[in-house]
Amino acid sequence: MATAAKAIRPGIKLTGVQAALYPSMYAKLNGKTMAAGGDTLAEGIAVQNPSEFTAAIIKDHADEILLVSEAELEGAVSLLLQIEKTVVEGAGAAGLAALLSNKEKFAGEKVGLVLCGGNIDTRLLANVLLRDLARSGRLARLRLHLRDQPGALYNVVKQFAEHEVNIIEVYHQRVFTNLPAKGLITDIECEAKDREQLEGLIADLNKSGYDVRQVELAD
Repeated sequence: MATAAKAIRPGIKLTGVQAALYPSMYAKLNGKTMAAGGDTLAEGIAVQNPSEFTAAIIKDHADEILLVSEAELEGAVSLLLQIEKTVVEGAGAAGLAALLSNKEKFAGEKVGLVLCGGNIDTRLLANVLLRDLARSGRLARLRLHLRDQPGALYNVVKQFAEHEVNIIEVYHQRVFTNLPAKGLITDIECEAKDREQLEGLIADLNKSGYDVRQVELAD
């Protein structure tokens, strides 16, 4: 594609994208030594050792190579499905991930993205969508320390109702915890309309004396 694009329009700028877990071509062209490995959503470009033939083409035609995180890849896959109604695998969404994570670099430019491949497992896709909802603040798991006594959970649930945050599931942990015997850890999975609504709930719970923290996703 780079060869054809440069032949048609020699002045075009071409940007390659790799998953940060597999920066093999980026490292090769920049004279660096970087580890490549791990479970990446972009399986189609998860290359440990790029070939000399391909590297030579990219060196001649690509202006740069950008690296994107797994969270950025997941966000791009999710956005394409939600906005464009297009199912794209992780490697195919890498271009959009790079665009969204480097907005200043591409501001004012006319940008073309290659959306290649829709080979993504439906269960994995569902997981990506749910994780994107969590990162946007629409889904969350809140962890609270409560006293193991009647009415303790009820008083917490009332605040969820007041903020119109929907409770999906509740988990109690009484045994495997460093709290006293009369204490327990409660995880509440919930659904909010946006991050602002969720943060309002957390702020009020903290004001009421509850030890609350949001279980974060890995980047």
